[in-house]
Amino acid sequence: MTDAGALSVTALKLTDFRNYARLSMAPDARHVVLAGENGAGKTNILEALSYLSPGRGLRRARLEDVARQGGGGGWAVAATLLGAAGETVVGTGLVAEGPDPERQRRIRIDGTTARTSEELLDVARVLWLTPAMDGLFTGAAGDRRRFLDRLVLAIDRDHARRVSSFEKAMRERNRVLEEGGRSSWLDGLEAQMAEYAVAVAAARAELAACFSRLIAAHHDPQSPFPDAVLTLDGALEREVSNRPAVEVEDAYRETLADARHGDRAAGRARSGPHRSDLLVRHGPKDMAAATCSTGEQKALLLGLVLAHARLVEEMTGRTPLLLLDEVAAHLDTHRRAGLFAALDRLGVQAWMTGTDLSLFAALEDRAQRFSVHDGTVSGES
Repeated sequence: MTDAGALSVTALKLTDFRNYARLSMAPDARHVVLAGENGAGKTNILEALSYLSPGRGLRRARLEDVARQGGGGGWAVAATLLGAAGETVVGTGLVAEGPDPERQRRIRIDGTTARTSEELLDVARVLWLTPAMDGLFTGAAGDRRRFLDRLVLAIDRDHARRVSSFEKAMRERNRVLEEGGRSSWLDGLEAQMAEYAVAVAAARAELAACFSRLIAAHHDPQSPFPDAVLTLDGALEREVSNRPAVEVEDAYRETLADARHGDRAAGRARSGPHRSDLLVRHGPKDMAAATCSTGEQKALLLGLVLAHARLVEEMTGRTPLLLLDEVAAHLDTHRRAGLFAALDRLGVQAWMTGTDLSLFAALEDRAQRFSVHDGTVSGES
């Protein structure tokens, strides 16, 4: 059951979003179940909710691709959020004006235009798990870095800015190296890279340490979701855990200076936080997640997301909104019951999708159920 002060969505309106010309929903603070056939538009609703957080949403789509085919080229999401401080109205979308591919989405919070998307973190922390993430442990390191950085961002609102600033300085350094630019330019860019790189690495290392402490404090040997052990595979992340940040920054700046010739030949910076990886192990079995069975990997990932939700609440005082796409369908009866019990303990509002309402029967009256069919939603209101 959702706690009285927990974040919940009590109104949602979509305009020209994916397959929805118009959609209006008025859920209460309980969990929300969206049921319907594949392709009906269930995940589109979760994607709309994911735009209540910074970034490109749970599909990482181009903004113009989110607009409904046959519409005017723009789209809008509006939501009323209820939390401990009362109601907040958030609107975001893309204005249909001109062919400019660099158009950015606009955000309004209680009628005031937000200067940056990070301001959304002042009113909502949104976490999600989708089938596209099933291969996280066996896929590319870049996917795990993005996952890790979203974990950090939910707690540290400045993290995305630091990552972006590092990447911008790195791209500029690559260009200057290629063009044979002056050493003084490179000195300045490498100083920027070192500053932001160490800040990024420190935030990642702190998150991993906090995860370890939380998992140890809430260890439950009966849980259907095994404890995960997180390790950061990156030189800077290791260094900032053992040395003063200023020393690590100086050392990395020297590393970059010494690597100019090799980096010019490679066409890229060969060291830095953009090369780091998140390694996850199955705690009880002491086994790399990548070598676990498919079912074990799903349980590990779900447990990781649930632990993150608890960590967000403990570190920020804000209960997050959870978006779980087709999660219940891949869990046996025991793990489904464990999931629903974990959501109750967390006191969050979870939006869940599935093709079969019977998968959610154990939630009883703790959830409201909506049927989704070809861009229309019916059910409780």
